[in-house]
Amino acid sequence: MFNTRHDRVAGLGNSEGSQRALNMLFALRTIQERTGRDLGATFLSGTTISNSLTELYLLFKYLRPKELERQGIKTFDAWAAIFAKKTTDYEFSVTNEIVQKERFRYFIKVPELAAFYSEITDYRTAKDIGIDRPEKSEIMHNIPPTPQQEEFIAKLVEFARTGDAELLGRLPLSESEEKAKMLIATDYARKMSLDMRMIDPEKYDDHIDNKASHCAAQIAQYYRKYDEQKGTQFVFSDLGTYKPGEWNPYSEIKRKLVEDHGIPANEIRFIQEAKTDKARKAMIEGMNQGNIRVLFGSTSMLGTGVNAQKRAVAVHHLDTPWRPSDLQQRDGRAVRKGNEVAKLYADNKVDVIIYAVEKSLDSYKFNLLHNKQLFIEQLKNNRLGSRTIDEGSMDEKSGMNFSEYVAILSGNTDLLEKAKLEKKITALESERQAFSRSKWTSETKLKDIRNTTESNNQIIDRLKADWDIFNSRVQVDSEGNRLNHITLNGVDGSDPKNIGARLSEYAEKARTQNSDFNIGSLYGFNIVVKTESSASDLFEMTQNRFFIIGESGIHYSHNNGKIAEDPMLASMNFLNALDKIPKLIEKYISDNEKVAKDIPVLESVLSSTWKKEDELKELKTELSILDRKIQLSLKPIEQGEQHGEQQQEQVIGQPHQIIPSATASVVSREPSQTGRQSENFGQSIAYAAQPSKADGEPSTHIYSEQSYQPLPQSKGYKL
Repeated sequence: MFNTRHDRVAGLGNSEGSQRALNMLFALRTIQERTGRDLGATFLSGTTISNSLTELYLLFKYLRPKELERQGIKTFDAWAAIFAKKTTDYEFSVTNEIVQKERFRYFIKVPELAAFYSEITDYRTAKDIGIDRPEKSEIMHNIPPTPQQEEFIAKLVEFARTGDAELLGRLPLSESEEKAKMLIATDYARKMSLDMRMIDPEKYDDHIDNKASHCAAQIAQYYRKYDEQKGTQFVFSDLGTYKPGEWNPYSEIKRKLVEDHGIPANEIRFIQEAKTDKARKAMIEGMNQGNIRVLFGSTSMLGTGVNAQKRAVAVHHLDTPWRPSDLQQRDGRAVRKGNEVAKLYADNKVDVIIYAVEKSLDSYKFNLLHNKQLFIEQLKNNRLGSRTIDEGSMDEKSGMNFSEYVAILSGNTDLLEKAKLEKKITALESERQAFSRSKWTSETKLKDIRNTTESNNQIIDRLKADWDIFNSRVQVDSEGNRLNHITLNGVDGSDPKNIGARLSEYAEKARTQNSDFNIGSLYGFNIVVKTESSASDLFEMTQNRFFIIGESGIHYSHNNGKIAEDPMLASMNFLNALDKIPKLIEKYISDNEKVAKDIPVLESVLSSTWKKEDELKELKTELSILDRKIQLSLKPIEQGEQHGEQQQEQVIGQPHQIIPSATASVVSREPSQTGRQSENFGQSIAYAAQPSKADGEPSTHIYSEQSYQPLPQSKGYKL
């Protein structure tokens, strides 16, 4: 639940929330008020962000209210003003005039948003925790439209323009339907791409090149390839789910599999057939045993709670769901731990096939969904390479904006190419950020190595100095053995028994309060005892440790500073400690040699440059040009059906027609509709364009089609 003045903005979801959400908010606030702190609860979820980044605000509202208040963010509108940006889409009104509709499409200052998000989350992927599961191999299966689909696409474009429902074979739109016209158009486009019989099973018939035929052929191919291993497949579609006694795509594909490809009917099942939990479990078990080879289902019924991955080799998406999390859930039925056939016989990979009809919304929708999921994953990992996120203009509650809809269905591939370019750019920017992070890490590590080496060299010099002094002072007997000329306070002579007894007394009774206490000497090196305190199980523990201090100030110990019970061994403690100096010197030299091996590698990383910078620049340039091209082609669509008096003020484009081409389809107006010919600036036609600046902030210029140089505004032209 959140309050907002944006009551007519798409992409917000239900601001009223639910009673359960309100109850949880009250419970959290009670905990937070009692403790006086944020973070009074723990949320557990694999999909904290399922669709839109506006969901982040609710997480912050629940878990970090004090931090939001500290930042001066007291409402959703205040949060949106910082991190989100509205765009304007165009639709036809009930009176057939173009009206504006706003949506939160762009999210800006994304790295700051990700940093805030990382403060309240501990995100771990399956890879992070070492879960052995197969890789996902995505395959885009493009399908040319059938003649019936081509004809219907033209009707859809005209319906989106005029609102004439009779073009689609239905009654005229009601007043409420008029307001949801683009949603209706989008829904028809989705049904059309799946199967024309979804629109009218009586009017339209089967076609050898429709999506059902292509899907059946692909399923049969995988069926034969993994027949010996009894490989299984999942088929997902949220449209046209199985209903007994009615025509539906599920049953149609099954019919083709049985009649055209000879697959036994009992090996093809629909999850909707399982009416009870017992039947559902039996169906899942049949998949794992290989008795059921193909299982159809929707995201809601088959996307969660199904562990039937043991023999899964392929996942087929007849349509694309609305939310990235739903697509993840679908793929997760096969890309899952415990997939034995994929691991042993498919190079530990699962093929994920996305069926996309050309001149439909399929490819565009999938790419937008893929981009959104990529951004969400990068945000969760706090590894974003971009400051701006474009969530697209398409959702399940309002469809998509008119201009982009017409452009796609008219055969304009520019929007699809834009989505693909943005995905490539995002991946490269993330890679560049990782490279920069690697250089910073290498620089830090190299600095640490050099500091460590320098410190070790100083210690080595001090050790060598103490060893030289000790060797210059030590006395030996006739056999060359070092004499233990130890002197201890309170002990006359060097009798080992007396020395050992005195040391045992110090070990038991000394209390130095964590400071050195001098008790004797050996060859001019001071012998000290130190009382060290520690707490264990609510009890304070004390322990006395003994050291001999070199001229360099280094404390040497034997047996970790503990005194042996045997008097002879106890008296030899400090001589044995000094005897360790050569080994200590060797250790520090060895440590230096080990870390020195990394220095050339780190220096090489620091001197290296990211080799894909030119590629990234080219892609960004290509995207900029494509953005401009899209604006030039969409602007006439947006402006093309306004009233005559409005047309007099508009910058005009090319003659009105929908022209599919290999590169773009430009939709504009007939000269007769405009009332005036286009102005000519140096033999070039002027268009209104809105190229994007950083963080999604549009700047408005007028461009010449030939030179793209800014042109002065003149009377009769407006932006």
